[in-house]
Amino acid sequence: MIKILISPSCASCRKVKKWFENNHIPFEAVNIFSPALTAEDIKEAITKSENGTDDIISRRSKVFQERGLDFDEMTVSELIAFVLENPSVLKRPIIIDDHRLQVGYNAEEIRTFIPHARRLAATTCNQECPKWASCDNRIELKDAPN
Repeated sequence: MIKILISPSCASCRKVKKWFENNHIPFEAVNIFSPALTAEDIKEAITKSENGTDDIISRRSKVFQERGLDFDEMTVSELIAFVLENPSVLKRPIIIDDHRLQVGYNAEEIRTFIPHARRLAATTCNQECPKWASCDNRIELKDAPN
């Protein structure tokens, strides 16, 4: 399942959620400012990022600049603890699948990012399903990916 790290007040986060809903792709939204954000979520984001902390942490954030931190000098445990205490340093939204992540909202990049999930949804949603006629989330043939 795709996980999206979000902030409720973030316009890009709302756009990403709406995009996934409109395309009938299941996802789990995790509010970064709630106890739902775990050390495991942060570790997963760090592990799946191509450029480490540069991909997921905003060096322009107020907390980062006030403290004058160097994430390269921190252990992974220290970094995770810092992010859990200061989740506003995370860029958002952060979309995480089984193998990688994407930061921000860009519909075209999301289409490229999740083709497997989209194909899976299209193949599992078909007229053979007993709930096909009454399903609000069915994917019509015209909506299926190429």
